[in-house]
Amino acid sequence: MNSYKEFVLVVEDDSQIRNFICYSLKQEGFGYFTAGTAQGALGILVSEQIDLMLLDLGLPDFDGMEVIKKVREWSEMPIIVISARDQDKDKAAALDIGADDYLTKPFSTTELMARIRVAIRHLYKQRGGNTQAVLSVGGLQIDLSKHLVYLDESELHLTPMEYNLLVLFFKNIGKVLTTGYIIKEIWGVGYGTDTQALRALMAGLRRKIEKNPAKPRYIITEIGVGYRLKDE
Repeated sequence: MNSYKEFVLVVEDDSQIRNFICYSLKQEGFGYFTAGTAQGALGILVSEQIDLMLLDLGLPDFDGMEVIKKVREWSEMPIIVISARDQDKDKAAALDIGADDYLTKPFSTTELMARIRVAIRHLYKQRGGNTQAVLSVGGLQIDLSKHLVYLDESELHLTPMEYNLLVLFFKNIGKVLTTGYIIKEIWGVGYGTDTQALRALMAGLRRKIEKNPAKPRYIITEIGVGYRLKDE
């Protein structure tokens, strides 16, 4: 019987990168399966118990974007894209169709493992139902049952829109949310793609939760893609 608690599927056609990732996973105590093609990955996903997938987009049989779409038809497992595609539009597209995070090659072992630990942590929260009424990150705390927000134990007074935006981030701690996704969730699908209102709303929220809005501690801008509430 194996001693691993979590298993990661590494989908990468470059054997050197695949071996590097697998070595890093083993050093950190993760079990792993590997696939060099999209079809191979889907075969493993239906036959093995996988907790998280690391997915390269440039696969030899079909694009990794299609893998994300197929997996999201039946599973909410964390998917971290690891790709040489560094264009903002590629990152946003992968996140919009269901990826949880996006790491651009080349990347460090430290960063990769940090992203994996965040994803696994939130996987366990999902499996446990995450029914907590009070959620916190550092000194920022939100009481969902009372609709109250605190910073370093002092109550903050947010507008309804600012509160809804903060709740959205708290429900997706550590996950990059694209501007398109945020606009859809806050204003609805008929609002369009104008980001001016979102930028104004974000600026107002940051003025209240950040000691230095120009160097935010909590909500980080992922340039060209969206925003992320840091998991501390």
